Amino acid sequence: MSHYRRFLIGFLLIAIASLTNVQQTKATTTNFTVKGGEEETRTIRLAMEDRVLIRFTVVGQYGSTLNFYITYPNTTVREFGKTGDFHYSFVCDAEGDHILHFSNVDSTDDKLVTLDYEITRYIFGIPQMLFLALVIAVICVVAVAAFILLGKTH
Repeated sequence: MSHYRRFLIGFLLIAIASLTNVQQTKATTTNFTVKGGEEETRTIRLAMEDRVLIRFTVVGQYGSTLNFYITYPNTTVREFGKTGDFHYSFVCDAEGDHILHFSNVDSTDDKLVTLDYEITRYIFGIPQMLFLALVIAVICVVAVAAFILLGKTH
């Protein structure tokens, strides 16, 4: 096998391996208790153009709701009011920490929260996995063209 063919095969294997290690979607599920009279927060670090889906349910002995709001990196606060079965999606337009606030300050009853959120990474409006596949495809085409041109000179 010629030196150029080994190089091309090695290059393609490295490109494929790097593509498989990319995390396109981050999904997290967690349970926690918000004690009566207290507030719990969870922080999500987002990049520009990330697509985010937040879902949670609340269970309590005397009521299954609590106050929920999000603080964005630019200190904007978005109030969602009292809720117990929540579903919200958005496209991130402010990079940084987004703080989810679960407030149970107006109750003495502890509440169990099951939180699920998914973050899908986008680059230039294209899902990260597709973007990287396109980059690798372009690099492979260039490598094959170089291989063909170098093969003709020898």
